[in-house]
Amino acid sequence: MDVELLSRLRNGNEEAFVKLVSWYQQPMLRLARSMVSSHAVAEEAVQDTWMGVVRGIDRFEGRSALKTWMFRILVNRARSAGSREHLNVPIEALHAVDPSRFDEQGHWADPVDRWTEHSDERLDAAAWVPLLKSALDDLPPRQREVVILRDVEGLSGDETCEVLGISKGNQRILLHRGRSRLREILDAEIERS
Repeated sequence: MDVELLSRLRNGNEEAFVKLVSWYQQPMLRLARSMVSSHAVAEEAVQDTWMGVVRGIDRFEGRSALKTWMFRILVNRARSAGSREHLNVPIEALHAVDPSRFDEQGHWADPVDRWTEHSDERLDAAAWVPLLKSALDDLPPRQREVVILRDVEGLSGDETCEVLGISKGNQRILLHRGRSRLREILDAEIERS
């Protein structure tokens, strides 16, 4: 994080805040939307997060990246909103992970074909967007959060652990389970197309 930007934020510089919002509004909204049942509730959680950032910027100690700190606030706000909505996922919704599908680094042991291969036999890339959104929505909340933070927002494993308040081992398991379930859905769609 730019030290000058942080200093400007602490001094109440509106331009610095606008810059921060322009960088993180959409990623925060995507994450919040994955955690609650409606777009309106997600927007409210993000708005509450921005208010928390404004009120708490002077207490930000810099032990983590500013982005990580803000996403942690967002996760807490979205979880509170989600619990108010009474979102529950039954235990049977959790899918087991087949460890043989991953190598030692956590990557796919048998990667999916590249999009460019056999492209005439596959759906157009735009047709995958609703399928992926639906598949992400079907994941249990914790798996969805980890997959979105890691694969959509590009956070590191350590940053994801800090944002969600989970251990590295738990983060790896959730990531693998989420990716595994997404791959099952995509593999099934490829077979149908």
